[in-house]
Amino acid sequence: MVGDILSIVRSFENSESSRINPDDRPLFHVSPLLGWMNDPNGFSTYKGEYHLFYQYYPYETLWGPMHWGHVKSKDLIHWEYLPCALAPDTDCDREGCWSGSATECPDGRHMLLYTGRMPVNRDEGEEHILQVQCLAFGDGIDYDKYEGNPVISQADLPEGASPYDFRDPKLWWDDRENAFMALIGNRAPDGSGQLLLYRSTDAIRWEFLNVLDACRNEYGKMWECPEFFEIGDTAFILTSPQEMQYGGEFQNRHGNMLISGRYDPKTHTFERKEVHAIDFGYDFYATQTLLSPDGRRIMIAWMQAWENSHSMRRDGGRGWVGMTTLPRELTVKDGLLIQTPVRELEACRRNPVRVADYALSGEAAFPGVEGRCIDMTVRVAVPEGASCSRFEMRLAQNEAFRTVFACDMASGTCTFDRSQSGYPNDMLPVRQMHLDAGIRELTLRVIVDRYSVEIFVNGGEKVMTSVVDTPRDAQGISFAADGCVNLNIEKYDIEL
Repeated sequence: MVGDILSIVRSFENSESSRINPDDRPLFHVSPLLGWMNDPNGFSTYKGEYHLFYQYYPYETLWGPMHWGHVKSKDLIHWEYLPCALAPDTDCDREGCWSGSATECPDGRHMLLYTGRMPVNRDEGEEHILQVQCLAFGDGIDYDKYEGNPVISQADLPEGASPYDFRDPKLWWDDRENAFMALIGNRAPDGSGQLLLYRSTDAIRWEFLNVLDACRNEYGKMWECPEFFEIGDTAFILTSPQEMQYGGEFQNRHGNMLISGRYDPKTHTFERKEVHAIDFGYDFYATQTLLSPDGRRIMIAWMQAWENSHSMRRDGGRGWVGMTTLPRELTVKDGLLIQTPVRELEACRRNPVRVADYALSGEAAFPGVEGRCIDMTVRVAVPEGASCSRFEMRLAQNEAFRTVFACDMASGTCTFDRSQSGYPNDMLPVRQMHLDAGIRELTLRVIVDRYSVEIFVNGGEKVMTSVVDTPRDAQGISFAADGCVNLNIEKYDIEL
C-alpha cells in the first residue's frame, strides 16, 4: 500500500521530472530522476530484469532525508525510471530510509533490507538516532514495509557495538546455510569500523554470528556499505571506510577498499590476505554487486566522493546531482580482482574509428577520435631500441579545458589530473596509481559519458573513475609522448 508521504513524492516526480532535458543527463549511466543521488541500493535481479535503487532526495540537489529512487533495465545499459520505492514514513525510518540491499524471495516477492533511522529519547530528553534494519516486500514497483520492523535492532548487537552507527546491510541467500545472510557495517568499541555477520531462515528472526572483519583503527574509522562475495576459493569484502588518512593507494578521505581472503562457512570466520583500493580515481564509493542469471559477478558504485559532493550541488540548472558508475564485470586473475565494463555496452558501439601503428613523438590528434559518449581502447608500446619517459592522453579538451591521464613509463606511476576540467577552485590534488616500473606497454580502455571518465588499465587490473564537469562542447582528444611510442586506437561512439 502506498502511504501518504510516498504518494506526495510520486506526485512531485510526475510533475517535476519532465522539466529535466534528457540531453542534460549522462547517456548510459544512471542519474536520479530528479534531485540528489548518493549510494546505489538494492542492486538485484527480479523477474528477469535488473533492478537498482539509490539513496535519493527528490526535492533539492543536495543531501536530505533519504528515500529510495528506483530504475530497472534488461541489459544494464538502457534504464527505465520507476516511481520512488521507499519514503521515510514510519516510526522506524522517520529520519531516513538509508542504504540496503535486495533479493528475490522464493514466493516471488522482491525483498528489500534497509537501514532505518529511528529517533529515540535518552539522557534527559536529548534526541538520538538509532540505526535499525528494516524489511519491505514488493512487486517491482510498490513496496510494503513489514509491520514488525525493525527486524535487527540494538538488542541483536554484540557487546560494545554502537547502535548509532549500524547500517547498510548486504543481503544474500547462502545455499550452504539454507538461509539468508546479512553483513552490516558498525562502529566497534574502539571507535573504528567492524562488519557484523547475521543469519536468518525467514529474514524476520536474525541471529548474530560473528565479527567478520574489523578496522582496528588501521583503515579509517567507520566502515560503510559492506559487500561480500566469493569467486572460486577467494572471498572478497568491499567496503567504504570513512576518515582515511591520505597516502598510498588510499587518496580519498572517505574512500573505497577491497579485502581479499578466505571464508570458512563452518565457523563463519574470514582470514584476511590482502587489502587494496578498488578504484584510484576521484569518484568511487558505496559498491553493490549482484550475481547475474548467466553467472557473472557485476559491481556498481556511486560515482562521486563525499569530499567534493558539495561542489556538485551547483548543478548548472540541470535539476539532478549524482551518478552511478558503469556496471562492471568482476573476475579473478592471478589473485587480482579484475574489473571490466559489462559486455552489453558493446552492442551500443557505433561509427568505428581506428588508428593503426602510429609512431607518436610529441603531440598528435586524429580525425574522428573525439567525443563525450565514447568507448575507446588505446594501446601504447615503446618500440625496441626506443625510449619514452611520459605518455599523455587528454580528454574533454578545447582551448580552455582538458582532463589529462598520464603515465611515467620509468616509474610506472599513472596520474589523473582534472585541475583544468572546469571544477571550481581546481578541486583536490592529482590522483595517482602505480604499475610496474619500467613498463614498455600500456593498454587503456576509456569510457566517457558526458560528465564522467572511467579508465580501465591493462585489461582492468586497475581503474580510475572520475566525474568531469567540463562544458559539453569540449569534445577533443589528443595524445603526447616524451620520446617515441607505437600507438593503436580503436574508438566507438556510444548510441542508444
